[in-house]
Amino acid sequence: MAPTYPWLVEIALGRLGRDASPEAIEGVLGRLRGADTSRVDSPQIDTDVVEHRAAYMEWFASAGVDDELAESLYAVESEPGLNPFAVDVGDLLLALTSSGVLVGVVSDIHVDLRPAFAQHSADDGRTWADMVDVWALSYELGVAKPDPAIFRFALDRLGLGPEEVLMVGDRGAWDGGAAALGITTLVLPPLTSVDDARLHRVLDLVLPGRSRGEGA
Repeated sequence: MAPTYPWLVEIALGRLGRDASPEAIEGVLGRLRGADTSRVDSPQIDTDVVEHRAAYMEWFASAGVDDELAESLYAVESEPGLNPFAVDVGDLLLALTSSGVLVGVVSDIHVDLRPAFAQHSADDGRTWADMVDVWALSYELGVAKPDPAIFRFALDRLGLGPEEVLMVGDRGAWDGGAAALGITTLVLPPLTSVDDARLHRVLDLVLPGRSRGEGA
């Protein structure tokens, strides 16, 4: 996630006790949108925590954001637990793992996602983090999508061949890197709201019939 979402700016302002009205939020967003984002848009910044912070702070400074707000924006941006999951993530994880399907998370990220997954639980008592067999996080590996190396790491840890795996993402230019290794890749439309239910398309491929309630 990045501080171009109104809710993220609202939280950052609120933590400082500043005006978080729609007008104030839009004022910050306007400055951010008007600044050069070429460095923060590069997936390579997610391979190094120091580089990631430096790129964001450079962006904030060029946008005319004061130091205190810049620190607050970066702190909020770096808390994955504040970023809501899509409404159907839990159901997908439960369906897959209950059927013996191994799950890996491959993400360009500069912080640990495990605690955010651990905050959510399924009806069987497992947390979402318990349902993930392999974590391939760019900041831990020093490599980011679309470099095949991050996908190869996940394959090796899962103990599976590319022909046995489905990669699911919503950024074709990055997630499509999995196809270079022979992994079937499903690129979903970008998530515009947490209420967007898109993940039944995964079940249609991995567990045909489950998305329609068969075999539940």
